[in-house]
Amino acid sequence: MRSRQRMFAAAMRLLLKCLRLGRRRRFKLVRQGWQLWHYGRLCLRSLLYNSFTNSDVVLDSLFEPVYWLVDHVTRWFGVVFVALVIGLTSSIVAIVYICLLPLILQTYTPAWICWHLTYGHWNLIMIVFHYYKAITTSPGHPPQAKNDLTGVSICRKCIAPKPARTHHCSICNRCVLKMDHHCPWLNNCVGHYNHRYFFSFCLFMTMGCIYCSISGWDMFRDAYAAIETYYQTPPPTFSFRQRAFHKSVVYLWVLCSSVALALGALTLWHAALITRGETSIERHINKKERQRLQKKGKKPLQLRQLGQLEGVSGRGRAQALAHPRPAALSSPAARNGPELGAAPLRVRAAPGHLRPGCRRDVPPRRQGSTRGPKPTTAALFRPGGCWQAGAGTHR
Repeated sequence: MRSRQRMFAAAMRLLLKCLRLGRRRRFKLVRQGWQLWHYGRLCLRSLLYNSFTNSDVVLDSLFEPVYWLVDHVTRWFGVVFVALVIGLTSSIVAIVYICLLPLILQTYTPAWICWHLTYGHWNLIMIVFHYYKAITTSPGHPPQAKNDLTGVSICRKCIAPKPARTHHCSICNRCVLKMDHHCPWLNNCVGHYNHRYFFSFCLFMTMGCIYCSISGWDMFRDAYAAIETYYQTPPPTFSFRQRAFHKSVVYLWVLCSSVALALGALTLWHAALITRGETSIERHINKKERQRLQKKGKKPLQLRQLGQLEGVSGRGRAQALAHPRPAALSSPAARNGPELGAAPLRVRAAPGHLRPGCRRDVPPRRQGSTRGPKPTTAALFRPGGCWQAGAGTHR
């Protein structure tokens, strides 16, 4: 009896040890899995963490395959877009010569005929000339020689000097001087040397489309009314030439009107950029910079200094905005001297705003002092001179 009890107790102890060991192993596996999960999440966050990450960066990352596809497809389809522009323009010119010009010669007075012939051909010549120059003229590229130029950054893709207002075109795979954008309709970048040809082409093309739309408005209404009668019963008896004439007039008016609206808006946008002395890329950069400065609480007076920083971009623009010159030293009176009859300025100029050759700190001249001749009015306003505020001396 006792032996059975001992055997039963030993079996129970062995069972309890097995259960306790299995529980320990189970908890150990769960603990190891939990640690691996935390470690993996920490590694993923460390690989993807960036202090500059925001919604714009996330969207750019998501659209990166689209950007790559556009860059590579646009490079090869530039010739197709140029051929499309030439083909559409040629079709409009052919319709004008075949359909509109005979009616103008038959119905208009000699004065109006001369005006139409003169203006139409002049506008056509301007469109062809500026489009050809915009395509064939290089936008301008910085020199590839690696010389020691102060104030010039290095392009991360070209590994070459990158002057101010220069941007890298991913389609042309080169840096472009004063780059505005890459135009697929030109198969070329719009930059420093061909920006005027691009703007002139847009302007004259818009004027030509408006001219064709206004001149063919009456014929468009008649042609559209005739096309609506095609499906009547019984159908009207129009010849093939008349049907082609009606459809050509409708095609001309619809195409010219739509191009005039789209290209006219683009022309106005570039005209506004030209008046501000900016390009499309610089407009975007300046807008982001203004928003960043406004978030930091900068005053509108400091934001107006953006117009004085033409040609300065990047860190130099930010430093100039963050450390503006004092008003007393930025005024013409502080640079060239006080006005006649005005009291001398008692302001000590900051050393960082003095031009080379100017004294940094000159004490005011005492009355009755005989040290040195007293400067004359002509010496104070001599070109190229430097006026030290509060000193009354000139060098």
